[in-house]
Amino acid sequence: MPDTFPIRKIIHVDMDAFYASVEQMDNPELKGKPLAVGGGGPRGVVAAASYEARKFGVRSAMSGALAQRLCPELIFAPTRFDRYRDISQQVRKIFYDYTDLVEPLSLDEAYLDVSENKKGNPSASLIAQEIRARIFNEVGITASAGISINKFIAKVASDYNKPNGQKTVNPEDVLPFLEALDIRKFYGVGKVTAEKMYQLGIFTGTDLKLKTIEYLDTHFGKSGRFYFHVVRGIHTSEVKPNRIRKSLAAERTFSENLSSEIFMLEKLQHIADEVSKRLKKSDVAGKTITLKIKYSDFTLQTRSKTLPYFVNEASMILETAKDLLYQDSLQNSVRLLGISLSNLNTEKTKKKPVNKEAISVQLQFAF
Repeated sequence: MPDTFPIRKIIHVDMDAFYASVEQMDNPELKGKPLAVGGGGPRGVVAAASYEARKFGVRSAMSGALAQRLCPELIFAPTRFDRYRDISQQVRKIFYDYTDLVEPLSLDEAYLDVSENKKGNPSASLIAQEIRARIFNEVGITASAGISINKFIAKVASDYNKPNGQKTVNPEDVLPFLEALDIRKFYGVGKVTAEKMYQLGIFTGTDLKLKTIEYLDTHFGKSGRFYFHVVRGIHTSEVKPNRIRKSLAAERTFSENLSSEIFMLEKLQHIADEVSKRLKKSDVAGKTITLKIKYSDFTLQTRSKTLPYFVNEASMILETAKDLLYQDSLQNSVRLLGISLSNLNTEKTKKKPVNKEAISVQLQFAF
């Protein structure tokens, strides 16, 4: 490993099939059965699937109709985000018993920097094991974890022994681990990018490492530099305990397509109310309002307007959304509407520059 980059003890904790696990915990009759959260009805979309359902190919973001065809015995449960947020908060309280450097990515996953921790435990692996045991005993669901020298490798490793497992990648094992890794397992490489890499003869980390930074820049733009560095174990991003929210949104998929703006106004009212509720709960406001329209042929259109002042009241959000709706004629009947606010009044923080020449960490690692 290059010694001019920071080496930390990072844990990435990822709850196993979180929404589905919560539903199975709250309703023991669902345990061991194929379960989809959300997705009910002909137009529903699966928000999460239990591992029993995943064996049949059921996945999140899949239509409920397709999920039902893949798994005729599939059980659908409605989403309960208030409950998921409550469970997420219980899990985070456990994290803070070990470190204040906790960066939540979503309700079901977070990074923890335990290079220096409240328990004085030099072993990040043992800390991860203890955290996972506490989540199971105190909350009632399982979690997986990845442990390594930076966020990127910890994130990749957390998926390695799912569910209910963990994977440690020690400093001396980082390069062999990345070189042997299927390119599809690299965090940040999606399905489309993976297919492009395959066409270029890049199947593993070793193949990726053979490409120059100029080659990767040419074929993958700004992401090329990211791929060049991470395959060499270089990822300098710190765990940021106060991640700044950049936007807030709500959307609705309709059971029947809507073909007139008049029929959409009531729907927009409910969406605006929900966005306003979330803004006020987070104590933020925004200037840029974006209307999202998904048509019946699944094409997507967005229309935005930036106001000269910050808003979080439902009435003001709705008025701007209505203006955007009437801004142009509809291209087709509509299956989904969404409203998001960005350009929020959250305080901006400056990133600390990384002095690659001066950084040299002399930590005694006990992974």
